[in-house]
Amino acid sequence: MAEKSVPTWRIIVAFIFDLISAFLIFGWLVANFTGGITGQGFNLDGWPALVCFALIALYFIIGSRTGGTPWARLLGAVRNN
Repeated sequence: MAEKSVPTWRIIVAFIFDLISAFLIFGWLVANFTGGITGQGFNLDGWPALVCFALIALYFIIGSRTGGTPWARLLGAVRNN
């Protein structure tokens, strides 16, 4: 059975949506726990920013090992290997 090709635009859009979503969610969570919430959103400096980046990386690692991130699944950008 031939594998169905996933359009590149879907993969790119899913990655961008995942990156934005992960940044907003993890950024807010880390800022909430470290006192980085501001009137305009959140501000992360130093180790809280590193924690946020580590969580975002972990999000993509776990997503790739569990069958795709939420946006990749939603947009049908998951390759079935």
